[in-house]
Amino acid sequence: MTTRNATPTGRVEPPRPPAIPRGLPPEAVYRERHDRFAAERDQLTVRWERVSNLRLLVFVVAIAFLIWGFWTRSFLPIAPGAALLGGFIVLVGWHGALGVARARASDLTRINEEALKRLARVWADLPLRQPFTVDPTHPYAVDLDIFGHASLFHLIASLRTPVGERTLARWLLAPAAPEVVANRQRAVAELVPLLELRDEIAIFSRRVADSRLDPEPVLAWAEGEPWLRERRPLVWIARVSPPILGMLLVAQIAGLIPYPLWLPFLAVNVIVCFMLGSRAYRTVSRLWEQEGALRQYAVLCELVVSGPFQSRALTRMQADLNSQGEPAHQRIRRLRALTSFTIPRSAVLYWPIQLVTLWDVQVMAALESWQMRDGGSVRTWLAAVGEVEALCALAALAQDNPSWTFPDVRAAERVISGRALGHPLLPPAARVDNDCELGPPGTVLLVTGSNMSGKSTLLRAIGVNLVLAGTGAPICADALIMPPVELWTSMRVQDSLAQGVSFFMAELQRLKAVVDAARRGTAAGERTFCYLLDEILQGTNTFERQIAARRILAHLVDVGAIGAVSTHDLTLADASELNAALRLVHFTETIAAGPRGPEMTFDYALRPDLATSSNALRLMEIVGLDLPGT
Repeated sequence: MTTRNATPTGRVEPPRPPAIPRGLPPEAVYRERHDRFAAERDQLTVRWERVSNLRLLVFVVAIAFLIWGFWTRSFLPIAPGAALLGGFIVLVGWHGALGVARARASDLTRINEEALKRLARVWADLPLRQPFTVDPTHPYAVDLDIFGHASLFHLIASLRTPVGERTLARWLLAPAAPEVVANRQRAVAELVPLLELRDEIAIFSRRVADSRLDPEPVLAWAEGEPWLRERRPLVWIARVSPPILGMLLVAQIAGLIPYPLWLPFLAVNVIVCFMLGSRAYRTVSRLWEQEGALRQYAVLCELVVSGPFQSRALTRMQADLNSQGEPAHQRIRRLRALTSFTIPRSAVLYWPIQLVTLWDVQVMAALESWQMRDGGSVRTWLAAVGEVEALCALAALAQDNPSWTFPDVRAAERVISGRALGHPLLPPAARVDNDCELGPPGTVLLVTGSNMSGKSTLLRAIGVNLVLAGTGAPICADALIMPPVELWTSMRVQDSLAQGVSFFMAELQRLKAVVDAARRGTAAGERTFCYLLDEILQGTNTFERQIAARRILAHLVDVGAIGAVSTHDLTLADASELNAALRLVHFTETIAAGPRGPEMTFDYALRPDLATSSNALRLMEIVGLDLPGT
């Protein structure tokens, strides 16, 4: 049983983060599975094609025997013809089963192929189905590459359903409470070794995505008011009139009654069809279009319900899918079965069937009975599926990166302390990890160094890992201890011709948003406010930039925020109002003679104290822009 530690303020700390289960190197696991499923797919394809040819041959021979028998009026050829026709039906079933198995093997091959590309960060070959548009005023999403090509979402998003993608996007845009983070960490750790289950969930998630249908229409209908409930008299007429019409029609055909007494009931059906038919068909056909997605969502719900879970987050989702004494997948399949009774208007017999039976009204009445009983649960079911899929995506991230760890989020902590922290979006071979520390309140980490030395990458590495920490995901570090944070950044400020905003004004507006958020956040006291500022106030002259930057940083220090600032302006370290607050670190470069002149290299290793070199003129010389001085 896990115990929790009380803080000096009386608040209860969440449990310490779990360890990520370790196994074989992920590349070896994915390579073996890819090759195995590719071989299985190829073998099944050969068998599928053979059975396809065989069933065609059996069908042709069966038809030939039957034609021969009927032509010669002999039973002798009809018997083998009928037997062959039965064999053809068996072959059709076998062919279908082989097709299903082949599709599964093909899906698993692609899943593991994409996993290998994720490991290598081959962004161009990784699917990015949902290009989320982010509000440019969001505290950090634009600056930290949370969405888009080669983004954090692109790295994590092995999920495919709309609800799963939206769930993960929501988690990345706002940090969860420490207790929620701890629960997600345990769920992710539990899912890491369950690779077979995660792959099964991935298969049916892809099939939902392949249907290209959004669940919102189903949710809108399920949570709406039943339309027929306000038209009970017409519904009862629709239930009574068709069977009476049918009985009277049969009675006249059988000669039991001499007159077409069924005609008035046919007229009633026409009137009811005119009043209810169009609306009924729109509703029924809209749900019918979701039939394929409903089938896959039912399987996803069943996979979650049957999972061998112990963590609180996952067992809660299982409970959500088992409410009211009947599993969600059975109730979804009942809905799908009702939608399967839909007759498309393009069918030849659509109107005769409607006029005689009022079929669409009958189907809509059955659907509304389901809606009144189960419609209020649909959003909960889809939310549970989306959360499990998002947790599976985080588990895949943990498996892909066995050297990563879960952060330790402590409510009473005042410092962000990372050991061997790196940028999650960089390939491991190209990444350089550094120890770094932000805080306590009243201090600021000042990062200096020459161009291209790694200042901006360090800030983004800190920011992206803090975002991952807030979702319950593993982070790219050996260890990270941190408080719950509210993160704001100012890194990629852009001017706007459409809004008439210059670069400098845009930067000022962004910094004002950061300062205002710091005031609100530190006053609320629920989270530690953390800011990351990259080369602030570049759009004005050096003198004014120095004064303004000092004032902004001094104010952030005074309100109790913590953060890091990168700059080329070494005079910031001399500011008397910041002297006691600054924690100085820097990057540097090495310049050596090469066969084509001076060559500059970077080790991207963070060092203490202030930078002592700059490289702008050397870079000009290296690229061939060594212009003579005036």
